[in-house]
Amino acid sequence: MTIPFNNTASSRFLHGFTDLATLEKNGPVVVTQGEGIYVQDTTGKRYLDANSGLWNAVAGFDHPELIETMVAQTRKFPTYHAFFGRVPEPAVALADKLIEVSPFDRGKVYFTNSGSEANDTMVKMLWMLNRARGKPERRKIVTRVNSYHGVTVATASMTGKAYNGHFGLPLPDFLHADCPHYWRYGEAGESEGDFTARMARNLEDLIHREGPDTIAGFFAEPVMGAGGVIPPSKGYFEAIRPILRKYDIPLIADEVICGFGRTGEMWGSDTYRMEPDAIIASKCITAGYFPMGAILLSGPLADDIMDVSRTIEEFPHGFTAGAHPVGCAVALKAIDLIRNGGLLDNVRRVAPQFNAHLARLAKHPNIGEARGIGLMGALELVADKALKTPLPADLQVSERLANEALRNGLIVRPLGASIVLAPPFISRNEDIDAIFQLLESSLDNVLAKV
Repeated sequence: MTIPFNNTASSRFLHGFTDLATLEKNGPVVVTQGEGIYVQDTTGKRYLDANSGLWNAVAGFDHPELIETMVAQTRKFPTYHAFFGRVPEPAVALADKLIEVSPFDRGKVYFTNSGSEANDTMVKMLWMLNRARGKPERRKIVTRVNSYHGVTVATASMTGKAYNGHFGLPLPDFLHADCPHYWRYGEAGESEGDFTARMARNLEDLIHREGPDTIAGFFAEPVMGAGGVIPPSKGYFEAIRPILRKYDIPLIADEVICGFGRTGEMWGSDTYRMEPDAIIASKCITAGYFPMGAILLSGPLADDIMDVSRTIEEFPHGFTAGAHPVGCAVALKAIDLIRNGGLLDNVRRVAPQFNAHLARLAKHPNIGEARGIGLMGALELVADKALKTPLPADLQVSERLANEALRNGLIVRPLGASIVLAPPFISRNEDIDAIFQLLESSLDNVLAKV
């Protein structure tokens, strides 16, 4: 069925995270198919998707091996659960593979349907663990301002975004430490090293104020993705890790966006020397071809969870489609393509050119900061470069820029005052050039009007 491209095309569809004024004016882009790094709408127009769908379609939109794997597993065994001691064969193989490629020498894996569910499950694990230890008051979860961890009630409480106030969140016991964004929050005359030291001091002060024996865990993205691609300040994780260890607070790496190659390493944890106690994974785990999330528990943390579960005869938690056989088979193929099929190698090959374009645009008078690593980057728009003054919010410049890019056949993402880029891992150097050529043309057109 062909759906016309107009503002009535999705009158019954409720859009999330969508600027409604734009939607009501232009209507949705109803996407019908994809080829490589391009998608196509119902009018036949093609768009270069410079955001890999939603960070996750790293192998493009029609990868034959992923499709063949999905079809073959569907024919062999299309659905099952992982309750009551039964488990699909691909889930066992995937758990083994994930620990093999993780920073952990041993551990366990728990499967969910999304990153939100994985983070939510990890919170429940920590709460369960501390109650069993006789420390039920140890349940506060610390994340960071501008972080993103999901949309369930718990993970929205973890997410350090103001929009969650519309839901009456965060819930009690969810705390937000400083955002380690040196360009935005560094003080006058403060070096990056001094800024990192202040972030560490402030975190320890927060722990003291709340009470170390009330904190269950600290969750952090290696790079804040939905915060606007914000890498941590230099030495950040090396500075805070000893503090967390001092107070026996687990560090959970939210690798939903960074994991499986986005930063140029298999894990963002490796890129930034996080040394986490657990890893949350999703998105690229299946290259976006199947909904899946996973919790990778380090050996010691896995031992603790198992000990507690034995005392009550089970781990009383689960999702009907967690460890889905088709998803697990696809994930095994996606991980193989990333590690052995050239995808991670290609990230490393084209990332220098991607980041060179970002660095060049940093000289633009209305780009306050161009930041990125691997194949993830952002351009933050400002009115005054020296003072870092944002453009007036009512101008909606990033939204207008994203809409102009869309008209020009390029998909980018507006995030606050920033434009975010996260191209698929299969992108070639000429694709990177095309992305920035279209983006710069769109930028010039929008700024000429404002």
